[in-house]
Amino acid sequence: MNSPFFKTTAILFFLVFMVSPCAFSGEVEVLHWWTSGGEAKSVSVLKDLLEKEGHTWQDMAVAGGAGANAMTVLKSRAVSGNPPTAAQVKGPQIQQWGDEGVLTNLDDVAMAANWDKLLPSVVADVMKYKGHYVAVPVNVHKINWMWVNPEVFKKSGAKIPTTWAEFETAAKKIKAAGFIPVGWGGQNWQEATVWESIVLGVGGAAFYRKALIDADPDALGSATMVKCFDTLRMVLGYIDKDAPGRDWNLATSMVIQGKAGMQFMGDWAKGEFKAAGKNFGTDYIAMPVPETSSGYLFNVDSFIMFNVKDAGAKEAQKAMARLIMEPKFQEVFNVNKGSIPCRLGMSRNPFDFPAIYSFDTFEATAAAGTLLPSMAHEMAVYPAIRGAMFDVVTSFCNSSMSSQKAAKNLATEVKSAI
Repeated sequence: MNSPFFKTTAILFFLVFMVSPCAFSGEVEVLHWWTSGGEAKSVSVLKDLLEKEGHTWQDMAVAGGAGANAMTVLKSRAVSGNPPTAAQVKGPQIQQWGDEGVLTNLDDVAMAANWDKLLPSVVADVMKYKGHYVAVPVNVHKINWMWVNPEVFKKSGAKIPTTWAEFETAAKKIKAAGFIPVGWGGQNWQEATVWESIVLGVGGAAFYRKALIDADPDALGSATMVKCFDTLRMVLGYIDKDAPGRDWNLATSMVIQGKAGMQFMGDWAKGEFKAAGKNFGTDYIAMPVPETSSGYLFNVDSFIMFNVKDAGAKEAQKAMARLIMEPKFQEVFNVNKGSIPCRLGMSRNPFDFPAIYSFDTFEATAAAGTLLPSMAHEMAVYPAIRGAMFDVVTSFCNSSMSSQKAAKNLATEVKSAI
């Protein structure tokens, strides 16, 4: 057994074992809700990177509801004791899954790559449960964007608005010219997306924080909130009759095709324009939602990682977490997705104007204290409170409810949900 032959064979066997992809390869089953054209193209980047390292990606995409449908599937899987390897989950829900004791610790991956230095603390804290990394952030989305078809405005003789008074003037002209002023998706999360931007613009950052982060009953039932609902009612006067139930990307398509003048949606909408071969500045323009230029509503997409028993799956899981934070994925994914990297120190060279503007305003609002988590996109409050807010906003959008009653109901429903 001490012969050179056996020694050489043992060494060769060891080296083959160490370098063989099969020894370390595994499968990740990934639950997410990125199913539209721009989103699907973006997530495929991670799939390709992972497969190049010898791992297998089992896609579990669940469309619709801004992730609500995916969360229903995830809870069902978790209850049955068969969760996926990774799932797209964000904000306070990460903490709730941590409480269930089903998440794996990613500290070894985070320490090796120095995530604490690469991430803003406000982002890193969301990714941790009791001080330990259990999730990995993918990007930063700005919510309060307005997407504009300049040709529709030109044909209508309208000016692109920066205030809500200018919006109403422009919307009247667009409607009179035979176009739909606002491409609108009649789903609760889309309605809440517009509403929270209105709250930021009409009430300001301090009011937004008090109402939609602290869930303060006095702010929710205030005269300022009544004014916010008045503004929402005015906007609703300029949507089309087919809006109920429409997916967000179909509303974006209305702007792309020149059927609608504008849409209020997060910067993932840019991915749809890019996928359609449209150019910024000529085919479309992106601006802050009226009166919100001094604030930044953010959404951070992230993946939680579940405890898995299979050794290969664990290796694939750690590889996925590592790859998400590496510059190559951060750059390519976010260029495609329309968002900006969550990783600090990234070059801005590959990004277009809306993304560079987002970089600049992200840093500026962080310094000014007006960088705020999106309620509509699950970053600000727990699901029960968010659900109460959604219920009131949806009821308001789909009825003749007065603004006074909406504000009163909001304060009451949220108080009951706390």
